[in-house]
Amino acid sequence: MAAARPLVGVYSGTDGKRIGQLPLPAVLVAPIRTDIVQFVFSNINKNKRQPYAVSRIAGHQTSAESWGTGRAVSRIPRVSGGGTHRAGQAAFGNMCRGGRMFAPTKTWRRWHRRVNKNQRRFAICSALAASAIPALVMARGHQVDRMSEIPCVIADKTITSIEKTAQAVKLLKAVGASADVDRCRDSKKIRAGKGKLRNRRYTLRRGPLVVYDQKSPCIKAFRNLPGVELCSVQRLNLLQLAPGGHVGRLVIWTESAFKRLDALYGTYRKGSSMKKGYTLPRAVMTNASLTRIINSDEIQSRLRPAIKQSRKFIKKKNPLVNRGAMIKLNPFAEAAKKRTVKALKQQKDKR
Repeated sequence: MAAARPLVGVYSGTDGKRIGQLPLPAVLVAPIRTDIVQFVFSNINKNKRQPYAVSRIAGHQTSAESWGTGRAVSRIPRVSGGGTHRAGQAAFGNMCRGGRMFAPTKTWRRWHRRVNKNQRRFAICSALAASAIPALVMARGHQVDRMSEIPCVIADKTITSIEKTAQAVKLLKAVGASADVDRCRDSKKIRAGKGKLRNRRYTLRRGPLVVYDQKSPCIKAFRNLPGVELCSVQRLNLLQLAPGGHVGRLVIWTESAFKRLDALYGTYRKGSSMKKGYTLPRAVMTNASLTRIINSDEIQSRLRPAIKQSRKFIKKKNPLVNRGAMIKLNPFAEAAKKRTVKALKQQKDKR
């Protein structure tokens, strides 16, 4: 998949009209490798986990000793003493009431994962390329029917000067992205499970991601809208570009951030000027339709003519069943059969 147009429109944040155009950055036509995106996401998403473990002495806070053999009971340790229901009950084992768990968890588990830098960059390039394809953005659930174009680029003079959330809402309505914010606002629900007791009470769908170049008052204007997130173009994060490992996040670019993409990731003619020794990943096949390639005039003109099968394959016939096959093998077979039939007929007439 790839974007087909070389230019992207720049729109005003006040009235939503097109006021300019910019060349499409090369990173937005990079190959989309969802397998790499999912692998990188699942690994870097583990790096914010906090260690947890059960108590070191949990399940062992009692005096228990096995009764040994010869008493017709299992050899599990049992609580000593008497005069109470607890006395004689099994303890310590993971199958016992009040016992420890099997393989108690420890805080020194390997919680975090290291991911290669080139893989992380490949995943971000794939996520950026997917954000420029309307079909993938819509497949992720974003409401983009009223938007004029994807990717959506807003002129700097109409977005960086915004200071109030009400102004940010007007801008999103002007560019047609307000429906996606409304979708996120309506999706707020109480979380299922224990998370609601642990300061994660509500769940919310993800909405537009606003990418800016330099810090400006618009950061505070957008940050309070439900589902809307902000990110600097120099610190693009896969956790925001592909939440859940699913590509196709709706991204709203500022004009200056959109211009900086070529410097950050380079083009297919020159490498990146901000990442040392980095060049964009190339697709293994520029045309993914193998049938179209094989049937093209260029390939068909170089192929030799098809070889016709000159040898004929004759089906083998059983001579014991097929009369013609038997005659070919034994020409005397027909005369012998007639003689047999004649002899049987004479025997029948004598009777």
